[in-house]
Amino acid sequence: MVNAMIGRHTARPKHLTACLFALLALVASGCIRAENSGTTNSNSNSSATTNTAGAGGGAGKKLRVGFSQMENDGPWRIAETRSMEDEAKKRGYEVVIRDARGSTAQQVSDIENLVAQKVDAIFVAPREKTGLESALQAAREAKIPIFLIDREANGTPGQDFVAFLGSNFIEQGRRAAEWLAQTTNGNAKIVEISGSPGASVTQDRAKGFKDELQKHPGMQIIASQTGDFNRAKAQSTMENIIQAQGQNITAVYTHSDEMAMGAIQALKAAGRKPGQDVIVVSVDGQKSALEAIAGGELGATVESNPRFGPLAFDTLEKFKRGEQIPAKVILEDRFFDKSNASQFVAEAY
Repeated sequence: MVNAMIGRHTARPKHLTACLFALLALVASGCIRAENSGTTNSNSNSSATTNTAGAGGGAGKKLRVGFSQMENDGPWRIAETRSMEDEAKKRGYEVVIRDARGSTAQQVSDIENLVAQKVDAIFVAPREKTGLESALQAAREAKIPIFLIDREANGTPGQDFVAFLGSNFIEQGRRAAEWLAQTTNGNAKIVEISGSPGASVTQDRAKGFKDELQKHPGMQIIASQTGDFNRAKAQSTMENIIQAQGQNITAVYTHSDEMAMGAIQALKAAGRKPGQDVIVVSVDGQKSALEAIAGGELGATVESNPRFGPLAFDTLEKFKRGEQIPAKVILEDRFFDKSNASQFVAEAY
């Protein structure tokens, strides 16, 4: 049709032909802009946040990144996802969120889906330390950089993924044990409610706690069972342990604040007094835990900050600029007890 139009006007003055080509150029450029203004679709297993105001970290174009979240269950995970979304929006990135809903197999599929979408980078919060190898390989073959946040996965930094961003989980467990030993004068019969089996954070928080206990012969773990980082499951687990151990229990160590809240409920239901005849220590630093410390039922909690957005995108932008990224980027965590919990409640998640 365009050729026919041009053919019919070959005998016209040259300025008409020039006008026709200018008109066609305007139409074509408008089509290109329309194609580039689309947003990411969401489905039952994902959500997407799109912002077109920024330049994606100053790279000259808006970058599209993926975030594979292991699940969005509980305050900690929800706060982490929100932090990633908020920081992406602030910096002008487009971010595609995938929620594995607590399934490692689903997380593998989610990462492979992000690779197929050809995103510019992928952040992964691994559910388990093992099981993601094939997904990481797919990203490596597609030359898409992967950053692990808050939990580790098997692989070699600089090869299978760029780096791990997170806390020193061993140190978190050690600090919890140190505080408990000081508070109980080095004598306690302890129940440990651990996190999800197979997760790096579970292994490390257990190791740090037990390593510190070796310095205190009077500190003994009399029962250790999983609460799977879930309040209801931890409450049920604690109820079962109370039936078996009864008055022997003088202290409880949980790998997360959500589980501490469940354990406290179980203790109260059994007629025990958390904070008095049973000392409870935990990890995370969420708002309900700080309130429980102020109220006297929880003894202390080691912070594990979920707000990874700023650190994650800072690290990505450094990588894009060609800066050297260390294998591990470790956050500094605070410690909350009766002396300072109340002053941080307002800023807690």
